[in-house]
Amino acid sequence: MGKSKVVLDTNILISALGWNGKPHKILAQIISGDVELFISQAQFDELSRVLDYPKFEFEEEQKSRFKALVSAVATFVDAPARLDVVKEDPADSLILESAVAARADFIVSGDEHLLSLGKVNGTRILTANDFLKLG
Repeated sequence: MGKSKVVLDTNILISALGWNGKPHKILAQIISGDVELFISQAQFDELSRVLDYPKFEFEEEQKSRFKALVSAVATFVDAPARLDVVKEDPADSLILESAVAARADFIVSGDEHLLSLGKVNGTRILTANDFLKLG
C-alpha cells in the first residue's frame, strides 16, 4: 500500500508541539518517514499565526524550530481549488484544499466540523486516536 499521505489540521500540529500525546506520536511517524505529511502555504501561514497565540506560551525558539521542522518534513502543495464545504467554519476549508491538492489518504483533525464530514474527495477524516489505530 505504501506510506499514508496525510494532512494534519493545525490543531493537531499545535498539539504535537505542545504535548506528548497522540498528535506527537503521529509527528514522530512523519519524522521517521513512515507517514508522508502534506501542507499548503496557506495552512503553514495559519500555523505561524496560531503559534503566536499568547495562550500557548511558546517561546520564539520553539516556534521557529517547529516551523523549520514542518518545512523540512512536509511536502508543500499548491492548493488552488477553493472549497466551500464547512459553512460553520470557512477557515477549515484550507485543510480540505490541502488534502485535495495532495490527494491525501487522510486528514487528521480534532475539529468536529471536519470530523463530521467523514470523507471528502476520497480522503478520510479521522481523529489522531483513530489514525493511530490504523497503524
